Amino acid sequence: MKRRRFLRQSAAALVATSIPGWLHAQAVRDSGISMPSNEAAYDTLRYPGPGQMRPGQPVPTLELPGPAITLAVGGDTTLAYNLQNHFDEQVALGKSKDELLPIYFAGIRPIMDAADLAVVNLECALTERGKKVTKNFNFRGRPELVGILNHGSVDVVSCANNHARDYGATGIKDTLKTLDQAGIAHFGAGKNLKEARKPLILERNGMKIGFLGYYFQIGEDMFEPPDVYATARRAGPAGVFTNRDAFRAMVEEDVQALVPQVDFGVPYFHWGKEGTVEIRPYQIDLAHRCIDLGCKAVLGAHPHRLQGVEVYQGAPIFYSLGNFVYGGIKEPKDPLSAIARLRFTRTGVNADLVPIQITRWPDAPFQPFVLADAAREDALREIARRSATLATALPQLQPYLADQQLVPDR
Repeated sequence: MKRRRFLRQSAAALVATSIPGWLHAQAVRDSGISMPSNEAAYDTLRYPGPGQMRPGQPVPTLELPGPAITLAVGGDTTLAYNLQNHFDEQVALGKSKDELLPIYFAGIRPIMDAADLAVVNLECALTERGKKVTKNFNFRGRPELVGILNHGSVDVVSCANNHARDYGATGIKDTLKTLDQAGIAHFGAGKNLKEARKPLILERNGMKIGFLGYYFQIGEDMFEPPDVYATARRAGPAGVFTNRDAFRAMVEEDVQALVPQVDFGVPYFHWGKEGTVEIRPYQIDLAHRCIDLGCKAVLGAHPHRLQGVEVYQGAPIFYSLGNFVYGGIKEPKDPLSAIARLRFTRTGVNADLVPIQITRWPDAPFQPFVLADAAREDALREIARRSATLATALPQLQPYLADQQLVPDR
């Protein structure tokens, strides 16, 4: 977007000016959380040397040289259910749709704007048609709500998740058409399994990045019916129903086909056990396998909680980015989440996390905002705790692992 060069220089100022006062001002005051006062207050896409940092210290500039592709990545984004109800309630109270569409991303939009590509997992169908699939929960948002993504500067969405097919093939068709009309690229779902497995390849700054999207859970974690998946004759998300070996083979085949075509291959998985920070062994195995085959980062979502982060052979792995602009629940027990920022160059990749709180019900629901000061420090300690069992910590988290005053288990 043409405005991004300017926003890289003035992101912090926009945080303060872009949040409607009638929704955020009181919420921020009540929380005791202050927004960053300048761009340097954000986490950086830089790696400190071993032992160079302590919690709260500024991070030195150690960016990898050369042209880069930068990503800002959020987790589960549901423009339906409670969020749609909130939108409609505000309209009934006299707010205009033009006023409402920007509010949900307002607190984190500068971070999305500053990246070459802003990516989220779209966990709902965007349709008013289709037959509801028999399952535990069905999420459907009106197509007009895609404007929330546009106002949030979202460029790309993964549709590989357990809610993509909530309203059948018609829901898939309408969702992809709505995204196309809004100018938002997508991957991970399609009119059949072959289409769903196709990578999304984009070129930025003279380099190519490729995305693959999948939904998978092992049997003990699975609460969905088999017909949530795409098949040779059925629309839906890419993946395999509970068969770990078959799923691994699918991913290996797709990654091996993608890597020679791009500079950076990035799979985005919808996986794991819902509601927990526990990382399943198959997640680690599959993430490592993707990197062994040439991927430069691995992204994840689905558990609705932020899980640990590690670095494997120089590539960052975000096992679950938790919830983002998430209308699936009003008051989550764990509102902590983060935006992953990645900077890819031909000589390597840097990455970090921007800790956020995803909602403040009822003052500013479904409107993430950046954590700062003591709240940010506590968040990074907690993320470090969730990453402590992984082999190699993200450099940003290393000083918090050394800090013995960890946040208690939640």
